[in-house]
Amino acid sequence: MFAVPYEVAPSKIDGAGQGVFLSSDVRAGQVIVAPDQIPSTLSWPEIVALGEERRALESSVRWFEDHFTITPDWPDECFINHAFSPSGLWHLGFVFAARDIKAGEELTIDYRYLLHENFQDGFIDSVSGRAVAGIPWAENLRSSTEALLAILQKR
Repeated sequence: MFAVPYEVAPSKIDGAGQGVFLSSDVRAGQVIVAPDQIPSTLSWPEIVALGEERRALESSVRWFEDHFTITPDWPDECFINHAFSPSGLWHLGFVFAARDIKAGEELTIDYRYLLHENFQDGFIDSVSGRAVAGIPWAENLRSSTEALLAILQKR
């Protein structure tokens, strides 16, 4: 669920397709996306064991530790694109503004927080050309918590 006004439009990121653009200014630390429909979670082995593995893998998002949600219906949150220097911070299913964001700017997050550890789903960072792979859960939680704390301490 988006907590701020936005629109989905063609991304300005090469090869990204659609993107999410904020319709108003957002202050660093402000919640942009909050989870609202998580009917269930599956462990990574359960996702891999599904018959339509590719579709499940493409639409899975790490929720916590080794548990993921699957959203094959692609809500608008799925149009948030990747960046290694993102405007948004993914933390436990929420997206916070990583810095002040101006109206009209594209919202991005670091996909490494969403993917299973070391899993690469063909995502390539358009700026650096580096592959995007999931990071270990402990690092995921530690670094996103530290980043959020740093953002909030500046407010």
